[in-house]
Amino acid sequence: MPPMTPPTLATPTAPTPPHGGETYRLTVPNTAHAPRLARDFISTLLHVSGYTPLVDDARLCVTELVTNAHRHTRTRLIRVEAVVNRKQATVYVCDSNPWALPVPGGVNLGAVRNVGQSAAPEDGQGLRLVESLARAWGLTIYGGREPAYKAVWFTLARGGAPGPGGAGVAA
Repeated sequence: MPPMTPPTLATPTAPTPPHGGETYRLTVPNTAHAPRLARDFISTLLHVSGYTPLVDDARLCVTELVTNAHRHTRTRLIRVEAVVNRKQATVYVCDSNPWALPVPGGVNLGAVRNVGQSAAPEDGQGLRLVESLARAWGLTIYGGREPAYKAVWFTLARGGAPGPGGAGVAA
């Protein structure tokens, strides 16, 4: 399995779109309905953007990331941003708890927990799935010395251009 992109620190602006493209945003309250709303948003967006072969993988990945934000943070709102260009779609799931991080490695690969908190043995299975489906994935913390929020993201590629995770579906 490819390693997760190391966390990066950035100024408090929106995630940087990869090589241009169109950006779409959805903000939902942090409720049990958030994963479904995000899944429907991404599914519709990718269908109308011509990324139909990536819809199933994107639905699984965004569901996992939004569920993690819902279950493991106390953020009021969860923001989903999608950047779609000719070759790929990148989805960012943003919350206002920058220290509840996915923790890669060992049995608990991808477990989300606050810094210093131990993980339960069942945690982390969902991010293994994201890693296996996505061309790339990672997280970015925004706000510099006083972090304001984080974005956990994944990229899916079109045109049979698989990345390290094996995603990439022939168009």
